[in-house]
Amino acid sequence: MLTTDDVVRYHDQGFLALESFISAEEVERMRTIYDRLFAERAGRSAGDQFDLAGADDEESEANLPQILNPSRYAPELLRSETLDRAKEVLAELLGPEATFGGDHAINKPPRNGVETPWHQDEAYWNPAVSYHALSIWIPLQEATVDNGCMHFVPGSHRGEVVPHRPIGGDPRVHGLEVEPGSVDVSTAVACPIPAGGATIHASRTLHYTSPNRSADHRRAYIISGGAPEEQAAALRDFPWQAARRTAREERAGAAHPTDG
Repeated sequence: MLTTDDVVRYHDQGFLALESFISAEEVERMRTIYDRLFAERAGRSAGDQFDLAGADDEESEANLPQILNPSRYAPELLRSETLDRAKEVLAELLGPEATFGGDHAINKPPRNGVETPWHQDEAYWNPAVSYHALSIWIPLQEATVDNGCMHFVPGSHRGEVVPHRPIGGDPRVHGLEVEPGSVDVSTAVACPIPAGGATIHASRTLHYTSPNRSADHRRAYIISGGAPEEQAAALRDFPWQAARRTAREERAGAAHPTDG
């Protein structure tokens, strides 16, 4: 799927924007599945559906609904053109041993003033592990600066994971943001793309999406994957993970209690 220049650009910049990734027919198919899952609030009781940017209580409308592992609730997602293309890209960028790691879906409601703040994906993950991973972000309608396309800081994937905190410093919120003042995002690049295009970014690449100011939902389906993990060479600590006390974690713990 990728040209030699695409591969070089990804490894140099830490991200890549593609105008075309899946067909128009596949966009419609994926969008139908996506809308059904959010309408059903799939995975809510298991802690897989939650508000990424709010306290996630039952009485309030979600600011930024997310579903982790939507393919758990719609297995047809695992038998799709989208996943086949993603596996091709993983192999081209990270080598033949790279595998599918999981999927999630984020829905920005229309005329919603909530952004997805600057963060690195690896800040959510196990600090004891060294990752060679990426995420493929696929909009199921045109992604624009007005409705929340991706923004990236070129070259930020070469640095370490910077300090994060729960969004707004609120431990009830699952989503993370970089600590205010800890990074320079003045060189950030916006990546508007058509429906069925894709952006691809490394696990340490700083990225952001703006509020959705449009009259329609901004639908994004994300696939992640990577090469085999290794033990981190140096001991790392991500204290922001322990700082969270979320309703999502309570539901997940009740749905999957540990022995003992």
